[in-house]
Amino acid sequence: MAYQVLARKYRPQRFADVAGQDHVTVTLMNALTQGRIAHGYIFSGHRGIGKTTIARILAMALNCRNAIGSAVRPTAEPCEVCESCTEIRAGNAVDVIEIDAATNRGIDEIRELRDAARYRPARDKYKIYILDEAHQITDAAFNALLKTLEEPPDHIVFMMATTQPEDIPQTVRSRCQHFSFHAVKLVDILGELRGIAEREGVDADESALSLLAEAGDGSMRDALSIMDQAIASAPVEDGRPRLDAGQIRQLMGTVPNAVFERILEAVDGNRSAEVITVANQLLDAGNSPAQLARQFVRYLRNAVIAKIAGIGVDGAGADGVAGELLQISADEQRRAGRSAALFSEEELTRFLQVMLRTFDELGYRQEQRFHFELGLLKLVHLRRLLPIEEVLSQFPVGGGSRPGPGVATARTVSTASAPSRSPVSGAATARVLETSATVASARPAFSPFEKDQSRNRFDEKAVAAAPIAIVPVAAPVVPIAAAMSVPAAEARPAPVATRAEMVLTDDSIGDVVVKRIEAAAERPETAGSASSSDMQPTSLHSGEELQRVAVDALLVAKNQATPADALADAEWTVTENEIRVQTELSKTMLPMVINAEAEKLVKSALRDAGAGALKLVLLPGVKSADSAKKPRAAKSGSVQAKALEHPIVQRAQTLFNAEVRNVIDLRDND
Repeated sequence: MAYQVLARKYRPQRFADVAGQDHVTVTLMNALTQGRIAHGYIFSGHRGIGKTTIARILAMALNCRNAIGSAVRPTAEPCEVCESCTEIRAGNAVDVIEIDAATNRGIDEIRELRDAARYRPARDKYKIYILDEAHQITDAAFNALLKTLEEPPDHIVFMMATTQPEDIPQTVRSRCQHFSFHAVKLVDILGELRGIAEREGVDADESALSLLAEAGDGSMRDALSIMDQAIASAPVEDGRPRLDAGQIRQLMGTVPNAVFERILEAVDGNRSAEVITVANQLLDAGNSPAQLARQFVRYLRNAVIAKIAGIGVDGAGADGVAGELLQISADEQRRAGRSAALFSEEELTRFLQVMLRTFDELGYRQEQRFHFELGLLKLVHLRRLLPIEEVLSQFPVGGGSRPGPGVATARTVSTASAPSRSPVSGAATARVLETSATVASARPAFSPFEKDQSRNRFDEKAVAAAPIAIVPVAAPVVPIAAAMSVPAAEARPAPVATRAEMVLTDDSIGDVVVKRIEAAAERPETAGSASSSDMQPTSLHSGEELQRVAVDALLVAKNQATPADALADAEWTVTENEIRVQTELSKTMLPMVINAEAEKLVKSALRDAGAGALKLVLLPGVKSADSAKKPRAAKSGSVQAKALEHPIVQRAQTLFNAEVRNVIDLRDND
């Protein structure tokens, strides 16, 4: 008799022999015992896990000539001795028709099948059609089969095996019983391989069998095919083939996972040269970069799972759910645990992401070797990066000391409600102090990539002591209520030359919300200007007084903060007949920023101030970029002066070197 490959020779002939599909076999045996036979079945799942095999066993059980419960057939299993069972097992039964749907997929073939299905079986109880790769059948052919599936003759049973059940129309699936097969577990494959090796007279150590089971990747047929090939190439000792792991790896073109463990150890030690050396040895040995990347991805996945599942370096904790997630041998579980112990879960996840991207790129990139080496170097570079949290933790939150000129920081502060001098009805008003700091770009005082001739990781203590300059894009929100709690009687510090905008929210002076503080570079030459301007007397129709009246009127109104800012930054000049306002806006932007409603509010405020006879003239014009804006002094009794008297505002000025430029009064004006 001609040689049969292991996958055919040891194909299961009974439901009990099928490994890893108990949920299917138990259901079918119960259905056979109860006589609940469906007219259509769909068996779907991974390749090589027993779909067609179970279809044949079910066909044998349906057409078995011995009744269930008899001496020859005590259970629903086929007897395997009657003529029907032997013919179906040999594949020459008249009433069991196996059709390769990949080649017989057209509507004409299905019409012939439908016409033949009307006739009763020649000898057996059922006429059974087994359609392998059923998803290959065209939609038109499936439509031709719908009526037969919906109202079939009582002697017809359809069995469809497929790896892509989603390609079968829903109208067909709804007319059949669908069984989803599971991938065979590693322990089940390992047990089958161990038994077959004993029956075949093959000497195989446990590591070799584990490697074959892992290579099967959940498919029993794949594992048996690789084992068949390994036995053919194995050396013979005392008339018995001997399998070892090294020979199997060489046959499959893979490398031991110890190589990837060594690469991760070099990554942990920040040794780029060693990583490139190992990669060079693997590639010079003839290994494909794509195959190496694929195997490394699988190893990193196992390391990530080992980290999540808490598997130790000695393999402790690899039972239960962890064992289900890691379908690898005990030795490989311990290896994955050792690699996982070197890194955090976040680092391993980033490594896996980088290698997955590298594996994808190798499929369509030229010079695959270079891309593979670049992917490995990226893993080393990732270990040299500092988390942003660690960098920000080097700076004080507030209170003690401020960073010097060489270290610029940005913080966004959320203040608690300040004590008010009058009760506020209703819900408490939310108060948020947001700062957006503008810092000069500075070169970092350290770099993990510079002056790194030894390729060792930089000293974290030295990094912590080194000054760092940060240029933020958006300032985070950090509560500093405790840092800004100061006594109410604290003396008001002298204002400094930076810009700020503040908003009053309640009737009380103390309840304030700082809308935005933009901290700029210090301008010491303007310090103290606000306090000196407080002493300068102004007439009723002076430009400064009219400017204050107009800006206050806009700030009180809704949605007029932008025109108020523009008029606050303008230069006001009062002549005999007109009020000339020289803005910084262009001719195009002037009517858009200071709209008709804002202009109407300004004129009304000027009229109430006794300047209604003067004509308001708004002039466009852009000042030079280097001209610094002069800070305006807070008038006695104004909302700006009241805001500056609050201890929280004073504390904010101290922390951020800020100057209050504009104050918006949001109190209800009934």
